Amino acid sequence: MERRTLGQDGPEIPVVGLGTWQVLDVGPDEAPFRHRVVDAALAAGANLFDSSPMYGRAEQVLADAVRDRRDEAFVATKVWTPDAAEGLAQIDRSMEWFGGRVDCFQVHNLVGWRLHLPRLHELRDQGRIGVIGATHYSDAAFDELAMLMRSGQIGMIQIPYNPRERTVEKEILPLAQELGLGVLVMRPFGEGSLLANPPHPETLEPFHEFGVKTWPQILLKWALSDPRVTAVIPATSVPDRMTANAKAGSAPWFGPRERRMVAQLAG
Repeated sequence: MERRTLGQDGPEIPVVGLGTWQVLDVGPDEAPFRHRVVDAALAAGANLFDSSPMYGRAEQVLADAVRDRRDEAFVATKVWTPDAAEGLAQIDRSMEWFGGRVDCFQVHNLVGWRLHLPRLHELRDQGRIGVIGATHYSDAAFDELAMLMRSGQIGMIQIPYNPRERTVEKEILPLAQELGLGVLVMRPFGEGSLLANPPHPETLEPFHEFGVKTWPQILLKWALSDPRVTAVIPATSVPDRMTANAKAGSAPWFGPRERRMVAQLAG
């Protein structure tokens, strides 16, 4: 699998990872079964894991799954609260769960970012956080996200991007490229809407020469073929699907013609 740099001075990460929203938010009885998708991601070289306190028990389940092989995992998590004291508590809890360091710490949906960034910067300066970032899912928040990007306080962003959600192409992706910021892509499947009625398998044959055969793989490669994108983080609770997703993370990449074809098939 290809690896790309998360920002100008950031670490190299795999271009396909695992989003943990709804995937790892499970109780103790089910957690061992969900650890299998983490196992599959690690086995495939897709060792980028994205979580958040917004995702219920997902952070803790992920921490338990990688506890004995923490050095094998690139952990991206978040702080998500408008309260300064609770933000400090969330950050401290995540640091403890993940062995005293977090590879990428993000402000989730820009909530309270002015409150949380000083502590994240402090931990980064101590070498306990690798990259600091910010996320948002809504077009309405992109002006604020762009302002924060220009401030020089973050090294990466996480945004939605798929053939039906392309607002980030107007300003956010060009700005990220200009500033040298890393870009994680959420919702590469449109929260599942793009998978509801997949194209007929025969229409996908032109993409086979690019190393992808299934519609989910093609959607992932569509996003990754934009050179401004660092990585995609699709969510799945099925180990075999995680393995299949990882196969989209290698060259050759789609050109403009293939990306247009995918967009047409997506409708």
